[in-house]
Amino acid sequence: MGRRGKYPVIENVRIEDVAAEGKALARVNEKVLFTAFAVPGDVVDIQITNKRKSYLEGYVVNYREYSPLRTTPFCEHFGMCGGCKWQNLPYNEQLKFKQKQVVDQLTRIAKVELPEISTIIGSAKTTHYRNKLEFTFSESRWLSQEEIASGNEFEPEPALGYHIPGKFDKVFDVKNCYLQPEPSNSIRLAVRDFATKHNLPFLNLRSKEGLLRNIIVRTASTGDVMVILVVKDFNDSVKELLNFIKSQFPQITSLFYVVNQKVNDTINDLSLELFHGKDHILEEMEGIKFKVGPKSFYQTNSEQAYELYKVARSFADIKPDEHVYDLYTGTGTIANFAAAKAKHVVGVEYVPEAIDDAKVNSEINSIQNTSFFAGDIKDLLTEAFMQEQGYPDVVILDPPRAGVHPDVLDSILHANPKRIVYVSCNPASQARDIAILDKGYKVTRVQPVDMFPHTHHVENVVLMEKRV
Repeated sequence: MGRRGKYPVIENVRIEDVAAEGKALARVNEKVLFTAFAVPGDVVDIQITNKRKSYLEGYVVNYREYSPLRTTPFCEHFGMCGGCKWQNLPYNEQLKFKQKQVVDQLTRIAKVELPEISTIIGSAKTTHYRNKLEFTFSESRWLSQEEIASGNEFEPEPALGYHIPGKFDKVFDVKNCYLQPEPSNSIRLAVRDFATKHNLPFLNLRSKEGLLRNIIVRTASTGDVMVILVVKDFNDSVKELLNFIKSQFPQITSLFYVVNQKVNDTINDLSLELFHGKDHILEEMEGIKFKVGPKSFYQTNSEQAYELYKVARSFADIKPDEHVYDLYTGTGTIANFAAAKAKHVVGVEYVPEAIDDAKVNSEINSIQNTSFFAGDIKDLLTEAFMQEQGYPDVVILDPPRAGVHPDVLDSILHANPKRIVYVSCNPASQARDIAILDKGYKVTRVQPVDMFPHTHHVENVVLMEKRV
């Protein structure tokens, strides 16, 4: 055991498992030790950075022995980027750990009777599967560990890329990202080069000075492409850059800009200006078209979203005379997807703009048996509301990572549907909610689905049926 600064370096640590949030796990002196970018079976030296009563945290400073599970990461930015931390694990091994995560969470947290959990559905694409990425401009790029260790001096260079994990003011320059199909990489590189050549000021992430802030690229399965340029002010330089993007990439069907003078990067509360093309892109699923605006949510893995929604629809087993409630409906993707099977579908979502999109998506597909409502779900889902809209036979839930509000769970129990289909991006919060619903419903089917290869994230679909 050596020492570096405040905490020691612990040597010859064998990585045993993968823990929550995708961290590698080891045990040292009866304490759990978490680290990143290691694989079960690796033997490593770890610099401790955080000591708690029951656990330690640190980072790998030396690999003594590589795990037989390990594979070579395909991206040059691996280890610096926090996006695809499991590139060093073969995809089949990733799926095993995700399956285990679902089983562990449902067993340990829910503590309810469970059926046999189905084998996880893997993603057909493991690269270039995302339909949306956001990149940040920075006036000075973050140097790699190799560059820092070289002792060489590097002139400050601008960057257009991703934040370093845990460092809001540090951005590394992305050369090639494997997450999104073309023209994503080409657009980012061309914009960076044009802005550098023409001396357009990149953002200083601490002072928030600088003209160029962010660029968002959305690609659709239909071939549509949307680009959103986020700037501090609109001037002739920005107009020149937008015209360059427009001329250089004629495949762009929607080109927006937005002026953001706030401290944070959120744009949902800002007005977006259409510079060129349509005010939306179109996604398509089973012949159903979905209008996706610049602020619209759509599952970021389009092809795998189809697999996910097919599972949800199958679990729901909707009959022609049944009423369906789709809670946390977003832009009504599941609601419109399931409408052909139902008598009526009610979609509820707290974001008004999303509900507007949901209504449009019904209209453009001539779907007439849907109704959509915006508001806080726990306030909307009242006895009067259900009397007016019809009590649900099936409830579909697709909440954010935090899960379902307890008042909403109470309302669902009161509504007394025949079946509940719970789609979750966080099996831990899903397990917590299942334990509450267990008083009236039994888990009868569980199907994990991988939406995000090379990450620890996993979706899970659970069917709960009313107890007899």
